[in-house]
Amino acid sequence: MIIISFTKQGEWLTGFECRGHAGTADYGQDTVCAFVSSACYLAANTVTDVIGLKADARDTDGYLRLTIKESPEKAQDMLNGLKLHMTELQKQYPETIKVTITEE
Repeated sequence: MIIISFTKQGEWLTGFECRGHAGTADYGQDTVCAFVSSACYLAANTVTDVIGLKADARDTDGYLRLTIKESPEKAQDMLNGLKLHMTELQKQYPETIKVTITEE
């Protein structure tokens, strides 16, 4: 299962952690994993390289974490867009994707 955990501080989303595998196909052929990975990398790269915010980003096989270190308000459109996208994917693939929000 893929778990996408968003972190929130007050009214602002401050990052996300995505871990796991969908397991709907063989490694490299799993379109659900590809959907999620692509969206998460787009969000992380947009926050750090396009918006230019300082953030802690880490990735390994089946894991991606982004923690915004400054001005999270500048990343809200991107993070809320990712959260909406992941929530909609969760509706389509409820056995393979779970979205959570954790207050810091």
